[in-house]
Amino acid sequence: MEIPDEVLVDARGLAPPEPLERVMDALGALHPGQTIRLLLHREPFPLYDLLAGRGYTHATHEDAEGNYVILIRSSHDPTAPRARE
Repeated sequence: MEIPDEVLVDARGLAPPEPLERVMDALGALHPGQTIRLLLHREPFPLYDLLAGRGYTHATHEDAEGNYVILIRSSHDPTAPRARE
């Protein structure tokens, strides 16, 4: 069975803390080389420190519909996205 490169976590419209819980569950199942694509209706500033503290990096952008797309990978992965400054 082939492991997909990306895990989608669509948390748009969910109330806190459910988006955070879904991301934490996905992190626990992440395989080397995989990326989590998190979709949210607002930017998750508290999540960024939690990710960094657990050894993950993120790249965030807003799409044409106004949703935030956050790509999350292990910071030990050489292809990991660079954190937004």
